[in-house]
Amino acid sequence: MEEEIDEEEEMMYPDVFMKLCSIIREKTHLEDTRYICVEEIVATFLIIVGHNDKYCNVRQRFGRSHFATSQNFNKTLKALNTIASDMMVKPSTGIPTKIQESIRFMPFFKDCIGAIDGTHIPAMVTGREVSSFRNRHGMQSQNILVACNFDLQFMYVLSGWEGSAHDSKLLNDALSRRNGIHVPQGKYFLVDCGFANRRQFLVPLRGVRYHLKDFSGQGRHPRNASELFNLHHASLRNVIERIFGVFKSRFTIFKTAPPFPFQTQAELVLACAGLHNFLRKECRSDEFPAEYE
Repeated sequence: MEEEIDEEEEMMYPDVFMKLCSIIREKTHLEDTRYICVEEIVATFLIIVGHNDKYCNVRQRFGRSHFATSQNFNKTLKALNTIASDMMVKPSTGIPTKIQESIRFMPFFKDCIGAIDGTHIPAMVTGREVSSFRNRHGMQSQNILVACNFDLQFMYVLSGWEGSAHDSKLLNDALSRRNGIHVPQGKYFLVDCGFANRRQFLVPLRGVRYHLKDFSGQGRHPRNASELFNLHHASLRNVIERIFGVFKSRFTIFKTAPPFPFQTQAELVLACAGLHNFLRKECRSDEFPAEYE
């Protein structure tokens, strides 16, 4: 029993877990069954996505059948997807603290509200769709488009696109949706060179050094204004790489292709993104990777 509690606490403190269950009770249709309470149903889901545990191990832990374990997982997934959009952080019209408190970024990036990029998550598909889900590395994946703020919180997540799809295609899709990415008037997101330079999206200057590793080491400081701009752009946009790292480390189920139908795989990304925002808000003591300076 102590071992089980320790493993669960690695992901969430008991009081935070109880608060999550209360929110799910209040805002979704998930409720106690005759034999299983909401807390156990949610715990089943968290163990599977947090530790990439198999159904057979989880069913032994709780003394449930394979069917009950699968049902508990899917019930929680459905409940979390119901409230996931509400858990996304809304774009701010003010100046982010990270920019406001830095002479490197202020006032040059004062209208920037976050960063946008895509990331690949292993996927499992069958049939004729296999070829379209192969990314440039030859692996099956789904391409996820993410917008985040500088506090490592998700603002928007678009999942379900095949691994061969280009990031710019995902962005166009997100912009065309009724509940897609919203950019407040006069604000913009930072993006890399894979996207087009528009009023709402700022790309780095082409033809000069950009990546942070290009400036690391003795004698590799920016040599002109263009390189200095790209260095500051890359330093600020690095938040998107950090949130990808935190997300995949927190939910280890995404380190391999989840063994579910593809629709479930896509829904799982959104549910866990909402969970990440909840944990970021409630567990401020979490350790996050140090920023490059």
